[in-house]
Amino acid sequence: MKKNRKFGIALCIAFLALNSMAVFGSTKTKNEETDLWKIKVTDPTDYVGIALSNGRIGMVPSSKPFQVKSIILNNVFDRAGANDVSKILEGINFANLVLVVDGDTINQANIENWEQVLDLKAATLTTRFEVPDKAEVTYQIYALRGMPNVGLIDVDVHALKKDIQISVAGKISCPASYHVTDASFKTLHDAEAPMPLLKTIAKSPFGKHTLATTATFIFGNEAQPLQHKVLSPFEHEINFQRKVKAKENFQFAWTGAVCSTENFGDPQNESERMVIYVMRGNKDLVIKQHKELWADLWQSDIQIEGDPESQRDVRLALYHLYAFSRENSRLSIAPMGLSSQGYNGHIFWDSELWMFPPLLILNQGFAKSMLDYRFDRLGKAEEKAANYGYKGAMFPWESDDTGEEATPTWALTGTFEHHITADVGIACWNYYRLTGNKEWLKTEGFPLLKKGAKFWLSRSSQNSDGSYSINNVVGANEYAMNIDDNAFTNGSVKVALEYATKAAVVCGETPDPKWDEVAQKLRFNYFDDGVTKEHSNYKGEIIKQADVNLLAYPLELVTEKEAVLKDMDYYEPRISKKGPAMGYSIFSVLYARLGDADKAFDLFKRAYVPNKRPPFGALAESATSQNPYFTTGAGGMLQAVLFGFAGLHLADDGLVQKDPCLPSNWKSLTITGVGPEHKTYKVTH
Repeated sequence: MKKNRKFGIALCIAFLALNSMAVFGSTKTKNEETDLWKIKVTDPTDYVGIALSNGRIGMVPSSKPFQVKSIILNNVFDRAGANDVSKILEGINFANLVLVVDGDTINQANIENWEQVLDLKAATLTTRFEVPDKAEVTYQIYALRGMPNVGLIDVDVHALKKDIQISVAGKISCPASYHVTDASFKTLHDAEAPMPLLKTIAKSPFGKHTLATTATFIFGNEAQPLQHKVLSPFEHEINFQRKVKAKENFQFAWTGAVCSTENFGDPQNESERMVIYVMRGNKDLVIKQHKELWADLWQSDIQIEGDPESQRDVRLALYHLYAFSRENSRLSIAPMGLSSQGYNGHIFWDSELWMFPPLLILNQGFAKSMLDYRFDRLGKAEEKAANYGYKGAMFPWESDDTGEEATPTWALTGTFEHHITADVGIACWNYYRLTGNKEWLKTEGFPLLKKGAKFWLSRSSQNSDGSYSINNVVGANEYAMNIDDNAFTNGSVKVALEYATKAAVVCGETPDPKWDEVAQKLRFNYFDDGVTKEHSNYKGEIIKQADVNLLAYPLELVTEKEAVLKDMDYYEPRISKKGPAMGYSIFSVLYARLGDADKAFDLFKRAYVPNKRPPFGALAESATSQNPYFTTGAGGMLQAVLFGFAGLHLADDGLVQKDPCLPSNWKSLTITGVGPEHKTYKVTH
């Protein structure tokens, strides 16, 4: 049966890979196949765009010419409904243009040879199309890395054999649920320098924030007269007209900034200043800066030789983690990043357990910001613990800007999924392990670990045999509610308590001896054959995602090969087909560490290939869902590469490499820019 199951998985993956090639690779030329930084698409059917993001705003593109579906704002929240929890906000959208050529408004129906190229290295999306017998049009979209509240669209219109008359409108569109207080156009002057500005100011749906968006055109030396038009209470535009002579090019840009009272005392004036800065001679500078900053990020890269499809998939995953992060922002990453309002933009364990480890290896600045996010909300975590009768700090299952519990009240996870507090503590010690930053450990890391440890002492209860239990929880497998002694919860608590003891010693403090006592006596349950039970009353039900197997990785509590295999053989067939992708990534890591490259590669592919959505390969949360981009899944697949195939391990004395295990079709695997010393690790057969 085991052999047949493996064959079935391999056959399924082979089919998916072929299907993926048909969707994603059929239009690639030989030169494009060698350019592993770019993904080119020519079919807009079932289009799922890849967000262009700089860690503050996420611009979600469309297949429709000159359209951006939405702009998502990081850590800017209002209520989702009158009696609902918080929800991350859409920005007032500045990124839509309308092009008219010889009286015809350009749309998907009257253009030819449409294509888009996502350049991962430069973090740009280039769209090209032809207006038959009239023009070739190219434009690039940027979420500017150096100006985190600003986006830019750079446009080139080339007339073909005849002169053409074009009309271009730049729009600002406000979500209909917002309360618009000002939608206007004005031209400022300083020393005769005209600065035309289109502007919208609005209150968020329930009044928590004021948002301001400003936008304008950028021309070369020849200014264009602009006209203002109000389209609706929520949308207005400025437009210009121009003749483009045959065989000539006309270039212009459209730039906009969106600011809110979450980050600015005066968002209106700040959005205006940012647009003026770009407009007045800095367009080329900010594009150059954007590309240079992304080039710096890509000094930390994953390079796969021999498997172009896996190379692009891995780079796309890493692109998303970089795009949704920002150093020194003191912000974390939501499950969908800045690609949508999915899961209300809240912060879960997805951040610490799934996205943090790859970023810790490849970009410590991003990793530190994720922990800064938790430290800034430590006071609220202490309040939550006290409100439920516990000591120390109890982090919310879903966190927003306030740090209070943001899970919808109907979801039992918000009331009972407590392992998040241990997950935060584990991430803290791992950051110290890699960086050796003792000052940070003293000021931020150990306070988080210490107050988490105090919580776990009050949250656990001693049994008559002297062991300890953590009862009435929801574990990583969220199908099982209100259970006792969940394997992953107890395992993560054990590790977090052990790390708290180690951190106390490093910081010159005396650890509470109770931390070690509880850690060593937490109860785990087993079937008669030695398989670890997921919880005290588990009877073999289908599970949502990996739980028990997390004891082997990343917790490294189960280390004997026989025990690791026994748990994997039992739980792999019990993972729900509707569950999230990350579970198979864990199995991939473990099989790679056990030296089974073929099985590890099968599960690596199984973790994400069924979740790819056309045309670029955006990842949905599960094989059956339609909610890309699932950044948590990206974190899982990257862990399979880094901690599985590359053989990297975090230890108390830093990062070590043990027994890398390369898939047979990979000629080599190279990891660059690793850790604070920016080391390179290369694996070959």
